[in-house]
Amino acid sequence: MAGGLSQCSTLNKTPKIAALYTQTTSKQVQIFQDNKIPSFSMNFPLYPSSGLDPDEASPEWLSKGDNAWQLTATYFVGLQSVPGLVILYGSMVKKKWAVNSAFMALYAFAAALLCWVLWAHRMSFGDYDSYLVGKPVNSLSNVFLLGQMGDGHKLPNADHVFYEFAFAAITVILLAGSLLGRMNFYAWMLFVPLWLTFSYTVGAFTIWGNGFLRNKIIDYAGGYVIHLSSGVAGFTAAYWVGPRHSHDRQHFPPNNIIQILGGAGFLWLGWTGFNGGSPLSAGVVTSLAVINTHICTATSLLIWLALDMVVYRKSSVIGAVQGMITGLVCITPGAGLVDPWAAVLMGVMSGSIPWYTMMVLHRKIAFFQSVDDTLGVFHTHAVAGVLGGLLSGLFAKPKLLKLMYGSHEIYGLHSKGQFHRALRQTGLQLLGAVFITAWNAVVTSIICLVISRFVNLRMDEEALEVGDDAVHGEEAYALWGDGDRMPKPRRFRIPLICHRLVSTQV
Repeated sequence: MAGGLSQCSTLNKTPKIAALYTQTTSKQVQIFQDNKIPSFSMNFPLYPSSGLDPDEASPEWLSKGDNAWQLTATYFVGLQSVPGLVILYGSMVKKKWAVNSAFMALYAFAAALLCWVLWAHRMSFGDYDSYLVGKPVNSLSNVFLLGQMGDGHKLPNADHVFYEFAFAAITVILLAGSLLGRMNFYAWMLFVPLWLTFSYTVGAFTIWGNGFLRNKIIDYAGGYVIHLSSGVAGFTAAYWVGPRHSHDRQHFPPNNIIQILGGAGFLWLGWTGFNGGSPLSAGVVTSLAVINTHICTATSLLIWLALDMVVYRKSSVIGAVQGMITGLVCITPGAGLVDPWAAVLMGVMSGSIPWYTMMVLHRKIAFFQSVDDTLGVFHTHAVAGVLGGLLSGLFAKPKLLKLMYGSHEIYGLHSKGQFHRALRQTGLQLLGAVFITAWNAVVTSIICLVISRFVNLRMDEEALEVGDDAVHGEEAYALWGDGDRMPKPRRFRIPLICHRLVSTQV
């Protein structure tokens, strides 16, 4: 249909082309008649349908291009968790915790999906007049799933439900990075649905839904809702769960560096959908968000790597992965709202400030030392998330803000003649960070205390010493045969009578 409309407009604007088109068409008709082509051949349109015409399966409000991109973006985000973080967590920990760490991520992904469609999606995005959270209503009705999204988006609700589920799932999986190597798996099974229900939904509703911070905070794709939440909640939960086994805390080498790079690759390229899908359309903001995401990430990785080489005289693979993650997190709040040069600056900041908090401040401040944050999620996600939110308020472009948020009064420091309002926007960014931090710290603490009444948050000492075999009865790597354990060596024992003979001779 689009091709036909553009063609007609071209013919109307250029009479010469129109005359040539008419002449060519008449010649084609004459050829058909001279060769006695059957009349049914003339019933076929000269320009067959492109498949974009509306029909029962594709209503007029649906954009097939937007729909195709949104489903692709959701697939990218899902790959970040499964297999991305499953591989990353299973490889980044000590060998004896590989199965448990990977399984925590896989379980959270499955549990989050059921919670999301049964009640959490409507709590996060439902049409409900509330300041904090929506109603817990299921999202399983075909009438709802196949209906058009609100706010003029040309997508079915099913796209939005599944896309936002992928966001919710990766948030709770990122949180798990603070708890690897000691949390009771049964406690984790209870923690995931409770935290998703009472913590994540509130952050999503207040900023992205109909809450009190909607269209006031610049959070393009989840710098606050996802990364600040996971960093603060993970650090808080790590405090209540307690530390790893003392030997593990002192010596916790990764079991497979190559697989770490593979998991990191899923995470990096999957962010194409993470930031590229947030506008819920395939427009110019989407394209800018994708290129900014990769520019900031590459810059951050190189800055972190350079700092490691200058300070420690070694180029650390794990350090490079940490720098990659902080770059991805930092650009998230403003990926489609800033210029590429700003993405470079954000990459420089995200590669240096979280590096300093993790490698310097963490070792100097006693409070950080007292909390065992296994993978440093607080630094890579909470610190980088807040940094990205504040920098997005500084660098966001007015035209891009208007494309993303419409006519709502959201400003950046680039807004001409609106400097006082831009400062107010920076204040709102700080307010949003304080609210998300406080809510996650309090609610996560309450959830941990409630769970501890029923099951222990931390494994017992015997399980902490053994690892996966004690928890799941499985191990990551077979050491003998096909999954068989290596047999115990047989010791040669001297018979007791021989001992007596030797002693009597002496």
